[in-house]
Amino acid sequence: MSEVREPRVESAHVSPFAPVAPDPLSIIEVEWDDPRGLRLRAEMDAEMGELYAERFATMPPESIPPMQDAFAIDPADIVTSIVVLDGDVAVGHAALRAFGDQLEVKRVFVARDYRGRGVSKLLMRELEIIARSGGVRTLILQTADLQIDAIRLYEGLGYVPIPSFRGYEVVPGSLCFGKELF
Repeated sequence: MSEVREPRVESAHVSPFAPVAPDPLSIIEVEWDDPRGLRLRAEMDAEMGELYAERFATMPPESIPPMQDAFAIDPADIVTSIVVLDGDVAVGHAALRAFGDQLEVKRVFVARDYRGRGVSKLLMRELEIIARSGGVRTLILQTADLQIDAIRLYEGLGYVPIPSFRGYEVVPGSLCFGKELF
């Protein structure tokens, strides 16, 4: 893996009057167990734990195992895992997981200090490019109702609500989205 990719920027979003400066961000494909990806996913887990703490605290104990099953990831199902680097520092992560003839977007996360800079859009666009290059027609994903910025991101990129899949219906507040790539 470890292929370095330059970020793909659509020229329509660049003003001809904007100052030209080198963009230090790059995208690399990494193994699922790469320490940079592991660190960012741990940060995501901590953040989601805080965001949903109250909800999880009031759930009946028997509802936890089905949720854990829905969120479990077998590394063998990961098609690709990418990180965005600012120099040598990993600042964003995302992955694609096989799901029938579709791919599921997983673990999109941007470090707090890099939010609002387009890193999540960069990740999502790169995943779409990877999926298209593999002939995949549809990307699907799951998020939840308290992740307002994520919902806005996905809707802004053309993802539309779809029925729940992969057992996510047991997750309170779960929202699923999909996008046709062709």
